Amino acid sequence: MADKSTKSFILRVDAETMSAIEAWAADEFRSTNGQLQWIITEALRKAKRLPKKKQSNGTEQL
Repeated sequence: MADKSTKSFILRVDAETMSAIEAWAADEFRSTNGQLQWIITEALRKAKRLPKKKQSNGTEQL
């Protein structure tokens, strides 16, 4: 999530779900946006759908 390029988009979430996300974020000392990014990244990682990161020497890291 330390990537310099980000893309903004609108996400509609029902009030009950948003309240749960906000509470979870507060419990983990994250912003709501940071919590949503973490949730999405974890879901992608578990599904093995995250793009491979490139190391500084030009090789791919698994």
